[in-house]
Amino acid sequence: MTADPLSLASIAELTQRLIRIPSVNPTLVPEEGQGEGAVAAFACEWLAQRGLRSWLDPVAPGRANAVAEVTGEAGPTLVLCAHLDTVGTAGMTISPFEPRFESGRIYGRGSYDMKGAAAAVMSAAAAVAGGGGFRGRLLVALVADEEYASLGAVDFVERYEADGCIVTEPSAGELVLAHKGFVWCEIVTRGKAAHGSRWDLGVSAIGRMGRVIAALEQFDSGELRRRRHALVGPASLHCALIEGGAGLSTYAPECRLRIERRTLPGETPDQVLEEIRTVIRSAGEEAEVRNLFHRSPLTCDRDAGIARCVRSSAEAVTGRAPREAGVQFWMDAAIFGEAGIPTVNYGPSGEGAHEPVEWVDAESLVTCARVLAECAPTYHRYAPAAGTARGSP
Repeated sequence: MTADPLSLASIAELTQRLIRIPSVNPTLVPEEGQGEGAVAAFACEWLAQRGLRSWLDPVAPGRANAVAEVTGEAGPTLVLCAHLDTVGTAGMTISPFEPRFESGRIYGRGSYDMKGAAAAVMSAAAAVAGGGGFRGRLLVALVADEEYASLGAVDFVERYEADGCIVTEPSAGELVLAHKGFVWCEIVTRGKAAHGSRWDLGVSAIGRMGRVIAALEQFDSGELRRRRHALVGPASLHCALIEGGAGLSTYAPECRLRIERRTLPGETPDQVLEEIRTVIRSAGEEAEVRNLFHRSPLTCDRDAGIARCVRSSAEAVTGRAPREAGVQFWMDAAIFGEAGIPTVNYGPSGEGAHEPVEWVDAESLVTCARVLAECAPTYHRYAPAAGTARGSP
């Protein structure tokens, strides 16, 4: 066992061990999907060997969160979170589950998104457990299913309360205070089926949808791009999937369009759906509109205790305060935020999320782990309501 869990050698080794355990999300790629069971079990064992109480919380058959805790004197509860699932390996030009450590980079599926960050979380927790003099409670949340429906994060916040959370998605050392949400919705236009020669009887649902699409595109470029948030930029919408028609010689009786609307902090699904209905009416059409799935945006006040704690800890470790930022993609941070847990994101550097070549910068993992290890024992200075969290099984 490496004496210093925050050393480069220790964190790099742990990252590679996590990568070697396939955990492709089975909902995304059933033929590859291993689920998170095996990697979660490994994480629990690794943490237990370093003095943490650890356990598995099943969230679906073969899938589990790995949870661990360090407890000290009465104080606030801080969560460190990373997800254990990955996307699939199709098209990868490197060996996905045989990691390579070369020129300061660790290559492999999940290295960047986000088993490297999981290793940083685990290493920081091990350092806190071995450090003594800890005030409060540290919870490690290594969650399942972030790449699809966030079953793991949803399950976690239903079981546990906390005073603050740090999600560790890659951020190149920036302190992320906001990210966008999204709404997936379906639009259905109806026509009237008729023989292709009967222009006098037939009405094409596809033709109707064409006018809807043109109006949506105009709404996106003309309205949504002017609607901006200081940290995450403009709102947006795109037409993603379309199907319709019954044959070349038949007027289409139905057409279905699925769109994704990226939302800003403060925007709601109900607002999004009503705006889409208004756009459809403006095109002179009628259509059914329904919400398929949505996730909320995240925003955290830069003066919140968790933000001040990460800012101070990063400055103590690196010698400078982190740049404050927002991101356009969604992450599990919003699940914690919606549960009333002030949440920020702070993570490592690298490239290649969901891409043929994926790597994480090893030194940035060390920095991330050290910042997290600095946050845990100092968070009681910043938490507004220390010692109120509950939920340990």
